[in-house]
Amino acid sequence: MSQMNDDATETKPRRRRMLGMLFGIAAIVLVVDQFTKFLAVRFLEGQEPVPVIGTLAGFDFYRNPGAALGLGSSMTWIFPLIAIAVFAAILFLSRKLGSVAWAIGLGLLLGGLFGNLVDRLFRQPGFLHGAVVDFIDLSLFICNVADIAISAAAVTLVVASLKGIELDGSDSKHASTVGEDTHG
Repeated sequence: MSQMNDDATETKPRRRRMLGMLFGIAAIVLVVDQFTKFLAVRFLEGQEPVPVIGTLAGFDFYRNPGAALGLGSSMTWIFPLIAIAVFAAILFLSRKLGSVAWAIGLGLLLGGLFGNLVDRLFRQPGFLHGAVVDFIDLSLFICNVADIAISAAAVTLVVASLKGIELDGSDSKHASTVGEDTHG
């Protein structure tokens, strides 16, 4: 009984730390994303592309009305709704959060989603139809800090899943072998 009480007392502070990490990372991503977009609008809009690593990478201003690679530009109103649904899902999932990897992944995802959501809500041409500011030219596509955070989130969450790290911090690979009968 004492072990169960110790686990319960440890779970609440750990969960609070994980939530602090998730929302802290999301806030940092959002601030960095919006600040870099502010700089892009101020210094890159209407200017020639700025090469940084030859033709491989540089800065080139673009207002993207669609999703990745400009897809769905005629249905911009759907992207804020998707972002809000993912936000709700993250809030729901965060009730069980106990893993640093998942806190980092979900924080990156949330920050990236909100970075682009701000654009959709408040940038030209108007509410729910705003074009996302993209300015990081990676030769094959142009993106922004929010897009990079979303991609990093995907990699983080896939790696955590492949390693068997559960949302609550438990190890699914270890848990699945504990109950197995090893006596043949």
